[in-house]
Amino acid sequence: MLTLNELLPNITYKTSRSGGKGGQNVNKVSTKVELNYDFRQSVFLNEDQKSSIANKLVNRLNAKGAIQVVSQESRGQLGNKELCNQKLLQLINSALYIPKTRKPTKPGKAAVLKRLDNKRNQALKKIDRRKDVL
Repeated sequence: MLTLNELLPNITYKTSRSGGKGGQNVNKVSTKVELNYDFRQSVFLNEDQKSSIANKLVNRLNAKGAIQVVSQESRGQLGNKELCNQKLLQLINSALYIPKTRKPTKPGKAAVLKRLDNKRNQALKKIDRRKDVL
């Protein structure tokens, strides 16, 4: 799990005017935040992690090969900057997550006996419902 402090040296922010809510404020203040994170320059990631990020987040990479996150949901620049930071952390941590491998197991003796008992009871039920045709 990486933290924001480890990512900060390779993060660049770009602001611009955003659409959406904000009234006249939208026309005056640059509240939209675009975050670019150059993960290839990070010293906290090894080569395997970098290749994993490159493969899993290929749709998030810009022309320079940096991860791009944009936010214009909040009315203020600081709020959008925080949202971008949270999105980036979530993206990177999910890209670096390695699920545990499943160990195949066999059913226990009690489970097998219970299943066979249920089968036997069901079969007896069906036999009892039959009409004897003679």
